[in-house]
Amino acid sequence: MAGTERIRRVAKIVRKQQAAGHEVAVVVSAMAGETDRLVNFCREANALYDPAEYDVVVSSGEQVTSGLLAMTLQSMGCKARSWLGWQMPVHTIEAHSKARIETINAEALMESIAAGEIAVIPGFQGLGGNNRVTTLGRGGSDTSAVAVAAAIKADRCDIYTDVDGVYTTDPRIVAKARKQKAVTYEEMLELASVGAKVLQTRSVGLAMKAGVRLQVLSSFLGEDAIPADELPGTMIVSDDEMNELVESGEMERQHVTGIAHDKNEAKVILTRVPDKPGAVAHIFEPLADASINVDMIIQNVGRDKGETDVTFTVPQTDLARAQALLEDKREEIGFNRIITDSKIAKISVVGVGMKSHAGVASNMFRALSDRGINIQAISTSEIKVSVLIDEDETELAVRVLHTAYGLDASDEAA
Repeated sequence: MAGTERIRRVAKIVRKQQAAGHEVAVVVSAMAGETDRLVNFCREANALYDPAEYDVVVSSGEQVTSGLLAMTLQSMGCKARSWLGWQMPVHTIEAHSKARIETINAEALMESIAAGEIAVIPGFQGLGGNNRVTTLGRGGSDTSAVAVAAAIKADRCDIYTDVDGVYTTDPRIVAKARKQKAVTYEEMLELASVGAKVLQTRSVGLAMKAGVRLQVLSSFLGEDAIPADELPGTMIVSDDEMNELVESGEMERQHVTGIAHDKNEAKVILTRVPDKPGAVAHIFEPLADASINVDMIIQNVGRDKGETDVTFTVPQTDLARAQALLEDKREEIGFNRIITDSKIAKISVVGVGMKSHAGVASNMFRALSDRGINIQAISTSEIKVSVLIDEDETELAVRVLHTAYGLDASDEAA
């Protein structure tokens, strides 16, 4: 939704879907750069702005595009109307600027759609318990779309973004990266959480919980592009549907689905922390109270004097704040030094095949070792292995692992 010309192209995609016999609801984001512009206005008005008034301002970006898209569709002969968050309404809970959707009253919306009207809904916004406008946090339009799809029991939720699907890794780093026909909710959730920017993490989690089938498509397709019903993008589906695709021969079984990387993390090491019950809680409670997200956590082997070192990662933007909070709690925690490093990258290997296939982690460690890439920390889950490495070796590590797991496309496919 970068401008009026882009809105017109979106309107043509929407009109084509309706002409194919579908009932259509559209959730829109703001124009490119608009939310940043509105946030800056808030900061200029009052550095200590009221979050409720902040939501009033920043939610206006999506309101503008919803109205413009409805007008554009009307100019093409379609019946269309916009539905703002408070008009449906989209009920939210928790704090302003980071609200969460609780329920959507979709009765009137569904009646309108059944009557042949295209519903255009601004993403990112809702209605709080105090009847004030709320926003869902950055990237919230994806979450809005999934929530609306669940509320109206849609057959599918198509997410149009700046890529045409989910790839085995970033195609800008690996030219032979392959577009996936389908990935599971669980895999997409892990990929989104470790650096893949295709979908917002909350939207995937909500889709998994509500059973909403997602499809990732490119919004930069031309008017003569293959219709979305012919599945040119990547489907995000349940384990059961994935198994059906494999059994039917439409998909090959893969141990590893993708390689993700994230350079936006910083490493924190607290040395000589007392090795006793409650010590770790003293470290992470103040960070949690400050809404600082902690990712990888490694407690090292204890020292002889009843001490240990604790290593963890936080977003780079929160590093200074985290360091200051921990310094304030130095006596309570009892650590000796804080060592920080913002020149790191997290590399993750993700795939549901890890549940039943041994050796994925050892292959990762061997491949990196063979290229002289040092691993600083390791974290695992049932379908993911993540390591911290030097930031300067990120692209090399991604290429090495992509090849090591046989994910490179053939020359013909590439």
